[in-house]
Amino acid sequence: MGTEIPVARQRWWQTWTAWILWMMLMVSVWVAIHWYNRESIMTTAQEALVSMCDERARMLQDQFAVSVNHVHALAVLISTFHYQKNPSAMDQDTFAFYTGMTAFERPLLSGVAYAQRVLHYDRENFESQQGWTIKTMKREPSPEQDEYAPVIFSQETVSYLEVLDMMSGEEDRENILRARATGKAVLTNPFRLLESNHLGVVLTFPVYRMGLPAEATVENRVEATAGYLGGAFDVESLVENLLKKLAGNQDIEVNVYDVTNISDPLIMYGAQNSEGYKPLSHVSMLDFGDPFRKHQMVCRYSQKPPIPWSAITSPSGMVVILMLVAYILYAAQKRYVMVMEDCRKMEELKVQAEAADVAKSQFLATVSHEIRTPMNGVLGMLDMLLDTDLNLTQKDYAQTAQVCGKALIALINEVLDRAKIEAGKLEIEAVPFDLRSILDDVVSLFSAKSRERGIELAAFVSDNVPQVLTGDPGRFRQIITNLVGNSVKFTDRGHIFIQVHLAEHSNMPIEGMLCSSANGKVDEVETMSGGTVFNTLSGYKAADNRNSWENFKQLLSNEASHASVSLNGLANKKYPESVNLIVSVEDTGIGIPLRAQDRVFTPFMQADSSTSRNYGGTGIGLSISKCLVELMGGRINFISKPNIGSTFTFSVVLQQCTRNAGGGPKRSLSEDLPACFNGLKALLVDERSVRSAVTKYHLQRLGISVEIAKNTKMALNALTQKNGCLMNGKLPKVLFIEKDSWNNSDVCLYDHFLERKRTGHIHEVPKVILLVISECDKAVGDSLVDMVLVKPLRASTVAVCLQQVLGIDNQPGKELPKGAVFLRSLLAGKNILVVDDNKVNLRVAAAALKKYGAKVDCAESGKEALSLLQLPHKFDACFMDVQMPEMDGFEATRQIRLMENEANEQTRLRGAHFNDSDTELPQCHLPILAMTADVIQATYEECMKCGMDGYVSKPFDEEQLYQAVAKFVASKPLQGS
Repeated sequence: MGTEIPVARQRWWQTWTAWILWMMLMVSVWVAIHWYNRESIMTTAQEALVSMCDERARMLQDQFAVSVNHVHALAVLISTFHYQKNPSAMDQDTFAFYTGMTAFERPLLSGVAYAQRVLHYDRENFESQQGWTIKTMKREPSPEQDEYAPVIFSQETVSYLEVLDMMSGEEDRENILRARATGKAVLTNPFRLLESNHLGVVLTFPVYRMGLPAEATVENRVEATAGYLGGAFDVESLVENLLKKLAGNQDIEVNVYDVTNISDPLIMYGAQNSEGYKPLSHVSMLDFGDPFRKHQMVCRYSQKPPIPWSAITSPSGMVVILMLVAYILYAAQKRYVMVMEDCRKMEELKVQAEAADVAKSQFLATVSHEIRTPMNGVLGMLDMLLDTDLNLTQKDYAQTAQVCGKALIALINEVLDRAKIEAGKLEIEAVPFDLRSILDDVVSLFSAKSRERGIELAAFVSDNVPQVLTGDPGRFRQIITNLVGNSVKFTDRGHIFIQVHLAEHSNMPIEGMLCSSANGKVDEVETMSGGTVFNTLSGYKAADNRNSWENFKQLLSNEASHASVSLNGLANKKYPESVNLIVSVEDTGIGIPLRAQDRVFTPFMQADSSTSRNYGGTGIGLSISKCLVELMGGRINFISKPNIGSTFTFSVVLQQCTRNAGGGPKRSLSEDLPACFNGLKALLVDERSVRSAVTKYHLQRLGISVEIAKNTKMALNALTQKNGCLMNGKLPKVLFIEKDSWNNSDVCLYDHFLERKRTGHIHEVPKVILLVISECDKAVGDSLVDMVLVKPLRASTVAVCLQQVLGIDNQPGKELPKGAVFLRSLLAGKNILVVDDNKVNLRVAAAALKKYGAKVDCAESGKEALSLLQLPHKFDACFMDVQMPEMDGFEATRQIRLMENEANEQTRLRGAHFNDSDTELPQCHLPILAMTADVIQATYEECMKCGMDGYVSKPFDEEQLYQAVAKFVASKPLQGS
């Protein structure tokens, strides 16, 4: 208890200290808010004062300008009617009457008068004409001087100015001289007017005779001056009248000053010593048109602006609110501490999770290298073992081990792809490729499993899809392989159907798809023929009814019409640069349960725990496919119904291929199909519309003209007329019959052909090819069938089958070399250096290159490679491992490039010394290809940065090796076999 009292007292002191500090803070807040409100009020008052002052100054200035304009108009009037008329049309009565009638137009002027310029030699003549003597301002006879300005016309309000010489007053004389020299209105200093004793100024305006040039000099103006028009401004009365018309005049005091002499300003309006609130004032400048004179208006409040009660109540209310907030915060202190503790724990967990994510990436990079390096040796050695003489059992064991190793490599690649996607380091290539060949390869990959399960596997590509596109063929193949692999895995009956169409021709927009089994409520198209048979590829019901025969038929008709229009020349537009494709993979498998459909694209997630046990897999393929589709500018979605099947549809944006005419060996972008079948006629007997369209697609790729019949009876009706003669006198050379359309009763078709041949109507019986979907269906064929073709169909397999049936030579010498043969043409006789610190991988790489005829030297370190590559050397290429002790592949490459640059520089200098400018000097550049199992860290950019020419990941296969070598090594002519 002795230790608890000080702790409690300490808490008590802490609480009271906090409250005292809080109260002091509240007082400070009250003072701050009150001061802020006062400043806001003063700022608002200042803004209001500025607005009112500027408004008054602007109005006074505008009215003054109007009066000046009217004086100018009077000057023009006098010049016209007094000097241009002979005799003059202007006299005192006329001037007085006119100025009196128009006085309302000059509200600021108390009166106007006109003084004529009289030179001394003309004074007697002038005085005799006027009948009076020129007098000074003191009304005394004017003494002799060079010139005079006696008033001859005046408004009645200033009639006392008549006969007075304006040149006799010093102020007036100065104004007259400035006015006639500048040609503008000028003002005098403020003075007391004679009649009203108010402060005012005199405006003087020169009157010229006609004919004054536009750019007249001062001498020209003085010589052309005829007289002077003056007006008296009663500034005090005019400003007073103006202010009375405006609201708020009683709140402010206004003073008008002449500040021509800034050190001694002259007041024109207002009290000399103002008693207003001087801290708030505003000065507005006035422009009365005289550039020599400067005037300003000074405004200030007559008394200090009042402080409203809100300046006191607002801070008081705010303090009360803050006190309540303080009480709430004090009451919730313990809860706040608990929340802060939870946040601290969450931050720790976040840091741990981020560290785990970094560790995962590092772990994947390290483990990928450590796993792929020995796997490279294992697969390489197995490949070498399979090239030796083995008995059947040994070969089976070795092939099984090779398949398992490749499966492991595929799994590692998927995990690494996912890691690279999460890290944002996965890039999409842009190379030309043949989409149809890729689909053929994928179909071929799963052909064995589809035959084993007895399911229909088919691919169809719209004719409007270009033959060659630009994109990433590897990633596109990966997406299709993942989707088809899943379909094969979960489908035991029915079909798997791959379709590719242009997005603008497809009726399956991705945006309209829903990942639900309840979204397709449209009835499927079906026919009754001994049971329910749906118009699909296999006759089984599909999940997405938009893949039905009706839509498929509509799509085919659209393509046909588009093709016919193009042929007729009505439309001949090229493909756009961007090609938007819609790809769908439809199966009739077990479907996806409703509860699992929302997590289909989640990494490592499967429908349930039994899926991986029954079907295998990691659940990562679809998530990778989704990321790849999005990287290729598309979207992916699906429709699935349990126990019916699933349809995955995705879009990708590819580019139209532009073939560059580059040198060097290049493999054909598309699969080379034989041209010997062009114009061949064939008849297809198939009762299913979709399936017959797919078969027709593959046959048309070979140039074969195809007719379709539902059954053999319809085929006979189509081939013969009512009189028994064959149509066009021709029969198809090949008859394709689907297995479910074939039965023993069809022997009549064969007998019909034999009868036609015996009677001389035909020369030969058409060859009959039976189409089946599994190896066990081959037994259906009998002596009436020339060949049984097991699906899935590929254009190349159909071509081989027709060559065998029709006895056509393949003529392999005319085809381009492919595969190992083409690779041998590249590497045969080439000297290649392989650098790797792992002896097993060194042996594997050397054996793989020697297999294709290369001469291989090996080095186990970067330093050893440098010694072997000292110039001059014999090597045509170098495969360089990246991660090696002492000197890695990157540093070794930099040293090699440095040596080559020095040698090239010396060659250039030697050529310049001998003036060999016309001769192209040889340049040293050894193709160096990176060879590593670390597919995350050894990126293409890092290889290019250090001077490497390409990149090969371990273990490399035939296709990868070709792609790496073909860019730098010229091929040799193939020897005939």
